[in-house]
Amino acid sequence: MMTLKINHLHAIIKETGEEILKGVDLTVPTGEIHAIMGPNGTGKSTLSETIMGYPAYEVTQGTVEFDGQDVLSLPVNERARLGMFLGMQYPAEIQGVNNADFIRTAINAQRPEDDPLPVLQFIQRLQENMALLEMPDDITDRYLNVGFSGGEKKRNEVLQMLMLQPKLAILDEIDSGLDIDALRIVAKGINHLRGPKFSALLITHYERLLEYVTPDKIHVMVDGQIVKTAGPELADELEADGYAKYEQIRRNGVSK
Repeated sequence: MMTLKINHLHAIIKETGEEILKGVDLTVPTGEIHAIMGPNGTGKSTLSETIMGYPAYEVTQGTVEFDGQDVLSLPVNERARLGMFLGMQYPAEIQGVNNADFIRTAINAQRPEDDPLPVLQFIQRLQENMALLEMPDDITDRYLNVGFSGGEKKRNEVLQMLMLQPKLAILDEIDSGLDIDALRIVAKGINHLRGPKFSALLITHYERLLEYVTPDKIHVMVDGQIVKTAGPELADELEADGYAKYEQIRRNGVSK
């Protein structure tokens, strides 16, 4: 069972010492899709980046385990080798790096050195996934994210996910800036991987993504802590009433 288990996680910004994560407890079992929602500045992106080992943050307390292993002791590439994937909120533009070459290199980095993915098999999979995401043929020949629209960047993150086939995908605001057609396509990509050997953690501000990708659980995060966990019906409440009730719960120091 490739369960993600986070226990009492605290993390600070290294440069300033400001504490952002203030005791996060969260479990995402394999085969389930969970969503984290919450107001701006509450630590959602920090959580995703801390799980994957972004160097701007330092863990001061707590644990993060995946498949029973302590991932906090592992470098980023070893976390990826375990089957963890991060779809970034702001994908980087990298001049001179061909998009298809980048994806193939990432796949082969997770395979034994003497067993790279055959080129024809790679091309076939790439074409199938591009068709699923309704991406133009030339996007693989362009430099990574350079000149991509916002929607193309987000679809390219999902393309990487489909090609890498991770056991756990953490998608940080994969829906931000998307029109309704692009949102539908991105959701189709996520649902394509849904199954008993795949889990995902969706970080979002809005319930519209969850109309297309129904989560097993929704967690409300306020001021560096999870203060509420419930089923998919919680999205409708948050859309109608906002986060004020849960901000008050956090101020009172009570989780529900």
